[in-house]
Amino acid sequence: RRLQPDVIHAHWLLPNGLIGALVSRLTGIPLAVSLPGSDLLVARLNALTRLMARFTLGQARLITANSQELRDVALGLGADPDRFDLIVYGVDSEQLRADPDAGQALRERMGLQPDAFVVLAVGRMVPKKGFRYLIQALPALRERVPDAHVVMVGDGDERANLERMASALEVRAAVDFVGSVPKDEIVAYYSAADVLTMPSVTEPEDGLNVCVLDAMSCALPIVATTVAGNPLVVREGTNGYLVPERRADLLAEALARLAADREGARRMGLAGRHRVETEFSWPYLAGRYLEHFRRISSLPSA
Repeated sequence: RRLQPDVIHAHWLLPNGLIGALVSRLTGIPLAVSLPGSDLLVARLNALTRLMARFTLGQARLITANSQELRDVALGLGADPDRFDLIVYGVDSEQLRADPDAGQALRERMGLQPDAFVVLAVGRMVPKKGFRYLIQALPALRERVPDAHVVMVGDGDERANLERMASALEVRAAVDFVGSVPKDEIVAYYSAADVLTMPSVTEPEDGLNVCVLDAMSCALPIVATTVAGNPLVVREGTNGYLVPERRADLLAEALARLAADREGARRMGLAGRHRVETEFSWPYLAGRYLEHFRRISSLPSA
């Protein structure tokens, strides 16, 4: 009441959105809510959390999510489709760009051959990331691209299973599990790779993984599944390829296509960088939010 803001913007449906919804109801200040993903799992836990979610979504004048799947979950909880917009989190394209020297130095430290086709995967090693399908795709990929090598950045409960799977498929030597990487070192991994793959699966619904935009900002082509927000930023044949989820065979095929046309892959990477600069940079996305904020702050109180 003292600050008299024009808009309340809550990140996460529960608990932050619920707090914002209560304040919005008491003060008449319009509410915007952004849904990153795991908050919707909480919202579906039981009748009480569903009730709280429904109240929050009903109070919100603007609801944003970074994947169609998350939007569908929210609609199932009672959200008004007319109050939705799909807005990704974006990237600081000025700060995050490829560093070829750092990438080359990392390749040398990792013992990767200059012509090796390096597939990068970044993220928590949990089922919804679908990394097991990347490991399953590797034998077929190496049949077509013998120098293909996977670098996996991140950690999690699935890591041991992935390592065992790689051993069982006899491709363990072609996979580097590097664990968590400090933020100031991740650019070297993007710069050392030829492609980023994000084989997400609906297990459960997820939003767009930030690493996809980070990789695009570093001019990497993307091979990703058609879920978890990937179609919002990957344009088929322009800055990468999209494949159905859980299809290791099609994932291997898409990666092999890039490996067979390195110049085409480079052009795709540059196209991705252009999309980041023009559509997914923070200033551009902030402008989209500001347009919504101006609109909902001018509406009559609910």
